[in-house]
Amino acid sequence: MPPTDSRPRTGQVAPEAATGTIALLCAAAFMTMLDLFIVNVAFTSIGTSYPGSSLAALSWVLTAYIVVYAACLVPAGSLCDRYGRKLGFLVGLGLFTLAGLGCAVAPTLGVLIGFRVLQAIGAAVLTPAGLGLILEVLPEDRRAGAVRIWATSSSFAGALGPVIGGLLAEASWRWAFLLNLPVGLVALVLAARLLPPSTPSARTRIPDPVGALAIAVAVGGVSFGLVRAEEWGWGSPRMLLTAAVAALAVALLVHRVRVHPAPVIPPKLFRAPGFGVANLMILLFTGAFSAVFLSVALWLENAAGYGPLGAGLALLPGPLAVPLFAALTQRVAAGVPPGYVVAAGLAVFGLGSALLALGGGVEYATGILPGWIVIGAGIGIAMPTVIGAAVAGLPPADTATGSAVVNTARQAGNALGVAALVTILGSRAELHAGTGFRQGWIFITVLVLAGAVTALGIRPERVASR
Repeated sequence: MPPTDSRPRTGQVAPEAATGTIALLCAAAFMTMLDLFIVNVAFTSIGTSYPGSSLAALSWVLTAYIVVYAACLVPAGSLCDRYGRKLGFLVGLGLFTLAGLGCAVAPTLGVLIGFRVLQAIGAAVLTPAGLGLILEVLPEDRRAGAVRIWATSSSFAGALGPVIGGLLAEASWRWAFLLNLPVGLVALVLAARLLPPSTPSARTRIPDPVGALAIAVAVGGVSFGLVRAEEWGWGSPRMLLTAAVAALAVALLVHRVRVHPAPVIPPKLFRAPGFGVANLMILLFTGAFSAVFLSVALWLENAAGYGPLGAGLALLPGPLAVPLFAALTQRVAAGVPPGYVVAAGLAVFGLGSALLALGGGVEYATGILPGWIVIGAGIGIAMPTVIGAAVAGLPPADTATGSAVVNTARQAGNALGVAALVTILGSRAELHAGTGFRQGWIFITVLVLAGAVTALGIRPERVASR
């Protein structure tokens, strides 16, 4: 038998450098997710820095990031394939880091939202570049484990983000964004030294930029209309104009998907069994996820009067339950069809949000904590299987593109969930009074249970071929 050549192939890191490479790529993914959870805890503190800002206006600190990230994810992934994933990683990380500095020094709410948009563009480039680099530069026997670690980074960001954000926001919410600067600069230096040059692919076609813009306008238009509905009135001319713009954006997206040679959402994906149903399920799930996280953070800091650090610590039990139940589910439900696992997880999530609604937010220990832990358990059961359930019916050659489309649906759900919650909660004055939270948790319960029913539509026979 010929000896095995253990030397890395061109474009791969040496085996002794693999651990450092995995840590670097996971740290970058962790940083992009950390900001999202930090902003939830710093939300109230940001509002006090810009007097006169409405809850609707403040919500765009979250929503603008999510909408732009969703629209840019698929085109950015293709650009990284075309011009090199290392270059994409460095550009995305650099833009995200510098935009974080801009957020920290923003003199007005509008400037802060503008830098959040730039952060979203950086994150949209960084995310597919990081995952692509794992597959490109690591030896084959290290890839599967590295991808699992990379994907789990978001769970740890969810657990640590509220505490880190709360600790920093006790001094000033601006420190939460300044944290990106030293971490990002160190990561840039290490990436330039550790990552080997990646091979560009001139054959990769750039997805339709007009289609990507249509996604942003459609999701942004619906979100904007929802958060302004109370102020404008549902039947007002401005509301009708916003609805018309969103509808035209959807029509343009459908047209471009049908006629463009490289559509931003390839229509062939939806011919795969269960793909459309799974994406609807993901839209509902992530809408409920983003709404419940923000609602509990707002309740703690407004109705209950917690400071940022106290709110972060009070939020910790829910995210800590996520990796625990995720690991348990992977051990005991290995042979269960993915749609059933997701449906069970979402049903548990729905039970938790129903407990929040029944408790009414009277006090943390009895009205919030039990439901919050149950929600974390439900997310832990469902989340690791969500994307697998969505792409299970796709041919192997289409799973990467399908995953990008699924991530776009996730971010659209996040944006719409935040916007719907803001509409239900009303003004900042009503937050302090504690009104609206029960209605918000009822809405979240309905949303997530609809997601559970939708998940049952992913039949076992549809995924057997995978």
